[in-house]
Amino acid sequence: MSLIVFIFILSILILVHEWGHFITARKCGVKVEQFALGFGPKLFGWVHDGCEFCLCAIPLGGFVKMAGDERDKCTGTSDEYFTKSAGQRALIILMGPVVNLILAYICFWFVFTIGYVDMDLSSKNLAPVVGKIVERSPAQAAGLKLGDRILKINGQPIAHWTQLQEMISNSTANQLILNIKREKNDLSVTITPQETDQQDIFGRHHKSRLIGVGPMPINNAKDVVITRYGFIQSFGKAGEELWDITVKTYAALYEMAIGARSPKEAMGIIGMFFVIKFALTIGFSFVLHIVGIISASLAIFNLLPVIPLDGGHLFLIGLEKLRGRALSMKTDQFISKAGFTLIIMLALFVFYSDFERIGLIDKIRGVFHV
Repeated sequence: MSLIVFIFILSILILVHEWGHFITARKCGVKVEQFALGFGPKLFGWVHDGCEFCLCAIPLGGFVKMAGDERDKCTGTSDEYFTKSAGQRALIILMGPVVNLILAYICFWFVFTIGYVDMDLSSKNLAPVVGKIVERSPAQAAGLKLGDRILKINGQPIAHWTQLQEMISNSTANQLILNIKREKNDLSVTITPQETDQQDIFGRHHKSRLIGVGPMPINNAKDVVITRYGFIQSFGKAGEELWDITVKTYAALYEMAIGARSPKEAMGIIGMFFVIKFALTIGFSFVLHIVGIISASLAIFNLLPVIPLDGGHLFLIGLEKLRGRALSMKTDQFISKAGFTLIIMLALFVFYSDFERIGLIDKIRGVFHV
């Protein structure tokens, strides 16, 4: 089910992006010969109003084939892409990312309107009271009991359950001293955390320290913090969210470029699948928020000034406008080949990072004892 939902979401994002190119080309008088969802072998298709709409076997992208969109094959008729002005061509290219940004904005507006579970505030609204003790755990061995309120760990006050989890997980001392309140009594308990193998949302295993306790169950709505805004206010909040994501994404790309951040943090399609899979366990509003983030990220990535991305084509159109003429065919072809090579290398690197993120690279190394 997670895979089906993910493919559906990815298809919507691709369709929206390509529709932006398609409808703008049509409005500018450019003939669209083919509108494809996916790459590779064509599964089926139909022709409507002179355009072939088709579904291809690999649902990892899409494309809009316009008449005369290759300079060396343009015959000069009025319905061809390269016979249009630089401004019209730029608008056709730009509208793909633009509609992705619009979709992201709508998703955020909807999320803020219907409300979402604020995970951080909800966790802080559960006091650090022991509601579960694992059998044969360090907590049971130390004598912790249900209802104990954990006040401090190694002298540091504990305000909420999330802080408790982080302190135990990040601790390095062999023993932890817990100050607890049991009914009206203040007690001190010494516990030795247990290292266990934990699995994150990507299915990757890593070591974590636990003592074997869980929070009190959420029994009523007041324990869960739902954040929502009014219809009008949500418009502003959605814009703030979209701006914040855009700034953070470009900042992250810049930091990767100068070496201040690892490029392995970049997430590809495999990583996105696991994020969507995790979001489905939270709820519809959270899924919609993730869809908005991915849609915005798709637009931002496509605006990078590298061929064959939309930003690369916009960059060449900008050069053409400044120079008063297009680049020579030889230069154009060289830039295109270099750009395609760079994108392929980037795609391979992102796939590698995703495989490493989910632990597949370690498994392969284990098989070959590398």
